[in-house]
Amino acid sequence: MNAVDVAAVQRVREARRIVRDRASGAIGIDGDGDVVGWLPPLYPEWLGDRSFAEAHGIRFPYATGSMANGIATPRLVVAVARAGMLGFYGAAGLAPHEVEAGVVAIEKALEGRTTGWGANLIHSPAEPELEAKVAELYLRRGVRTVEASAFLQLTPSVVRLAASGLRVEGERIVRPRHVVAKVSRPEVARPFMTPAPAEILAHLRDRGQLTDAEAALASRVPIANDVTVEADSGGHTDNRPLVAILPAILALRDQCEAALGTPGAIRVGAAGGLGTPAAVAAAFALGAAYAMTGSINQAAVESGLSDEGKRMLAQADLADVAMTAAADMFEQGVKLQVLRRGSLFAVRANRLYELYRSHDSLEALPEATRRELEDRILGASIESVWRDTEAFWRDREPAQCDRAASDARHRMALVFRWYLGMSSRWAITGDRTRHADYQIWCGPAMGAFNRWVAGSFLEDVAQRSAAQIARNLLEGAAVVTRAHQLRTCGVAVPPAAFEFRPRKLA
Repeated sequence: MNAVDVAAVQRVREARRIVRDRASGAIGIDGDGDVVGWLPPLYPEWLGDRSFAEAHGIRFPYATGSMANGIATPRLVVAVARAGMLGFYGAAGLAPHEVEAGVVAIEKALEGRTTGWGANLIHSPAEPELEAKVAELYLRRGVRTVEASAFLQLTPSVVRLAASGLRVEGERIVRPRHVVAKVSRPEVARPFMTPAPAEILAHLRDRGQLTDAEAALASRVPIANDVTVEADSGGHTDNRPLVAILPAILALRDQCEAALGTPGAIRVGAAGGLGTPAAVAAAFALGAAYAMTGSINQAAVESGLSDEGKRMLAQADLADVAMTAAADMFEQGVKLQVLRRGSLFAVRANRLYELYRSHDSLEALPEATRRELEDRILGASIESVWRDTEAFWRDREPAQCDRAASDARHRMALVFRWYLGMSSRWAITGDRTRHADYQIWCGPAMGAFNRWVAGSFLEDVAQRSAAQIARNLLEGAAVVTRAHQLRTCGVAVPPAAFEFRPRKLA
C-alpha cells in the first residue's frame, strides 16, 4: 500500500465509518488499524464550479430541468429555490397567459426574489410567434434566468433575451439575465458559446428591440455563460453517453473562449442519466460545473404529473424506455424518449409518423387503416378530432388552420399531433380512460434512481420531494468523490465506501 502524508490525525479503527464521513475529513487505515491517509472535508457545495452558485445566487451546483407542459410546476421551482438550488419552470407547451400565471406564482412565493429560479424558452420552429411572445413576456416580467432548450439554431427571440440590457461597468460587460442553453451536440453548442450573428443583431436593432450599444456589446460576448450538455435523457435527446459528449463540449468551450480571449466565461454543466450519486459524482469528475436532473423529478411530490403517472415512473427499470415521435417537431421526424412500461404511447405515436410518411392526406388512408386509427389510437372519429384541433389552432395560431385548408398533408399532421399533445395532457390530469396512451418523458436515469432508492424512504413516491432527491444525490456524490480520492492515493477503500443510502437530510 502506498502511504499518504498524514497530518496530525488520531488513530482510527472504524475504517468504513470514517471513509464515508466527508464532513470530518476522510481517513484511510490499513489492516492493522494504522492511519495511512487523510483528506480534508468535502461538502456538496464544493462540487463543480463554485462560480455557478455565485452567478445564480444559490448554495449548491445543482439545477432541475424545465419539464414541459407545466410538469416542472411553480411549486417545484419554489421548493428547489428554497433549498439553495436552481429550478426551472416548465413553460414549454403552455400558452403565454399560462406561462405568465406560473411566473407570477413563483415571484409571489419567493417574495420577489429573482435568483434561484428561471423559466424555459423552447425552440418552436412551427410557432415562431409563440416563441417570440414568451421571450417578450420574460423581458417584461424581468425573469433573470432563462433555459433555452431544443434549439437547432439561434433565433431572434433567444438572442434578444441574451443581449437586452447588456451594459459596461468599469471594464466588465454585465448581463442583467442569464441564458442557460441546453445542448446535445457540438454544432448546436457552438452558436451559444460565441457572440450573436451580426445579421440577427442588425435585425433586432432595426426593429427597435436592441439599442446600438446593446448590439455592440452582444458582438463581444457569448450568447450563454452556462451550457448544459444533455446526454441520454427523457424527452428530446440524442441518446449520447455523457462520457462521450461532455468532454467534446468542454474542449469546444475552451476553443471558443480562446478565440474570444475570455477564459472562464462559459460554464458547462451535465444532464441526462443522472439518477444516482455515482452518476452525479461521475459528471463532476468529467469536469461538469453543475448537475441538472430531469426525469427523476417528474416523480417528485411537487411535480405536475398525475399520481398514476408518478406511480408508473416509480416502477420503471433501466430498459423501460423507448424513442417515439415528438409532437412539437413531428413533421421533421424528431423523436423523444418516453416511458414504455405500462403505456402504448410509443408504439402508437410511431405508427402515426409511419402513416404520415406513407400517405399524402387523411383521405388517402385505406378504410381499414382509418378504422385502426380511430378505434385504436385516436379513440374518436377523425372528423371530431379535426374539429377540436381546428378550434385549438384558431385560438392559438390561426395561420396553422389557413395552411391546413390548402395543404391536406399539413391537416393530417395536425390531427396526428392532436394525439401526441393530448397524450401528455392525459398523463398530467390522470385521465383513467386513456391510461394506455400516457406520454411520460423518461430516460434510463429513472430506472437507476429506482434501484438506488429501493428499501429506503425515497422508495415511497409520497416521500420524494425535489429537495430530498437533490440533497441525497449531492451528499452521495460527495461521499463517492471522497472515496475515489482516497483510492487514487493508494488507500485500500472498501466497496461499501462507494455506497450511499438515501436518508432524510435537513
